[in-house]
Amino acid sequence: MRFDLKIMRRKDAGSPSFFQTFAYEGIPEDSVAFALNELNGRDVLEDHEGRPADRIIWECSCLQKKCGACAMRINGLPRLACSSFLGELAGRKHIIVLEPLSKFPIVADLKVDRSILFANMKRMRLWLEENASMNQWEHENQYQSSRCLMCGCCLEVCPNFRPDGKFTGAASMVAASKLMDQAEYGGHRSEILRKYRQFYFGGCGKSLSCQKICPLNLPLEDLLVRSNAAAVWHR
Repeated sequence: MRFDLKIMRRKDAGSPSFFQTFAYEGIPEDSVAFALNELNGRDVLEDHEGRPADRIIWECSCLQKKCGACAMRINGLPRLACSSFLGELAGRKHIIVLEPLSKFPIVADLKVDRSILFANMKRMRLWLEENASMNQWEHENQYQSSRCLMCGCCLEVCPNFRPDGKFTGAASMVAASKLMDQAEYGGHRSEILRKYRQFYFGGCGKSLSCQKICPLNLPLEDLLVRSNAAAVWHR
């Protein structure tokens, strides 16, 4: 079965963008990541009109929905290429549109620089400095918050997040939720709570668009409620 992958191309951040379409022969169960690897594995890469093309720049690592590296916009929505399947995306015309995430600096083609995710964790001081402890009632919360891939899909759809803004987005909230439960009461935990109020609580509009788009279906509303209770209402 033929699928047409319409890919936004861009040599680097200073170059203009354009779309280039590639024909791919596969089955509906093939993932977008599998198709991209097949295209780049060809001896000579040509677009659907037979014109030579440069290799497609994109990121991947595990290809098993464990790392989040392959996040991109697929048919307008942020998704993981490794868990997005051609048959579910193509529609009647068998066309799939691939674009880079729009809220991160472009590197090339479908690859973006997501270092702001980790910079925001530093801004909120999200690390352990004191002894960690946990009781049986916190196991599920700890497990769910530790599953976050830091893929950036939540920030892509968040109406309140801007790369140059103060609000750090759901990814940092998830990490904060985990540390609020783990860290014993002390100076650093108090600092985490203060930074949470400063960089997250005031900026979140509670749209929960992050929960709707999360590739792992994390219970972000539950984590948000717990984090607000600890940092704002002191419960």
